[in-house]
Amino acid sequence: MPDSPISDLTVTGVEAIYLRLPEVKAQCDSGQDALIVKVTTNQGITGYGEVDSNPLAVKGCIEGPFSHTATTGLGRVLIGEDPFRTEYLWHKMYRANIYSGRSGIAIHAMSGIDMALWDIKGKALGLPVWKLLGGGFTNSLRPYASSLFGATPAETGDRARRFVDQGFTAVKFGWDPMGCSFATDVALVREARAGLGPEPDLMIDAGLVFDAKSALQRARAFEPYNLFWFEEPLLPDDYEGYAKLSAATPLRIAAGEEESDRKSFLQLMDVGKIDVVQVDLTRCGGFTEAMKIASLAADRGLPVVNHGFTTYLNVAAALHFLASVPNTLGLLEFVVEEGTTLRHSITEPIRAVDGRVAVPEAPGLGLGLDEKAIERFRVAV
Repeated sequence: MPDSPISDLTVTGVEAIYLRLPEVKAQCDSGQDALIVKVTTNQGITGYGEVDSNPLAVKGCIEGPFSHTATTGLGRVLIGEDPFRTEYLWHKMYRANIYSGRSGIAIHAMSGIDMALWDIKGKALGLPVWKLLGGGFTNSLRPYASSLFGATPAETGDRARRFVDQGFTAVKFGWDPMGCSFATDVALVREARAGLGPEPDLMIDAGLVFDAKSALQRARAFEPYNLFWFEEPLLPDDYEGYAKLSAATPLRIAAGEEESDRKSFLQLMDVGKIDVVQVDLTRCGGFTEAMKIASLAADRGLPVVNHGFTTYLNVAAALHFLASVPNTLGLLEFVVEEGTTLRHSITEPIRAVDGRVAVPEAPGLGLGLDEKAIERFRVAV
């Protein structure tokens, strides 16, 4: 808690910090680098957020100079403002960058800033974010191991066995090499199920590789392997294709990580007719927008889950968010990609205990950053 009155708390700085492993492989693994947002205040309270997007584009969006009243660097919009006014500041940022900020990278950038502001509010009040959001629906969630497919079906099966041995009761595989051929796709799913055994839940993330008819063919071929959901088989703007697929298969169709505000989620829900709404706090507009998306999903009888393949900041944010809404599946995406190490270096680890991950009780996001590691992986740009 600060010594000075909270009413005097103001934002003094907004910094976008780009972190990167020495070697970044050409694979769909957004855990190989990170864009951390640091918001400082006049009372020494610092908030942190994260953005999963094009890192340097986001950095420019946050730290860029004033151009004119409808497009400007977002950081300068917050200087001197009260960080408790998160709803007001969200709309102030949106309006100040409305030429380029109605979706995509600018909303991504706002996500990290909004997350950091909520972190500040929690630290200033000595409360976890989920309490500020009015949550408390659960104090823990069941993590599912989230991994890329192995290079072959056999390697995928080996990975599945390792994850079960580590205590996971649910596993998701995704992206390459799915989409190479029908036979390979079926073999990947078959070996994943064989490695898991009959009981653990299995999710498959296709990685945007199919048209609607091809996705339906796969969905029917995957049915014997008892998928918990079939994720992002189509390009994100193919809402009509999603509607056709959802109507034609008994498999749950999951999507949402590509969406960047509630308006695009409405398209996905109302036109695309998906079954599981995936919300990424580092892309959708932060806590302020995520809570609205969850309410819209609840109004439609749809569950929300988190998406996150980056650092433990994203995991911590997801825990607070999912604990604050009634319409979840009780699951937490938990990255276990074996070749990615950045997340283990820059923050305290988040671990599962007895098959559950606890919702943080510490103030703010409840996660400390290692400043020395931040400096070690920081890229000067």
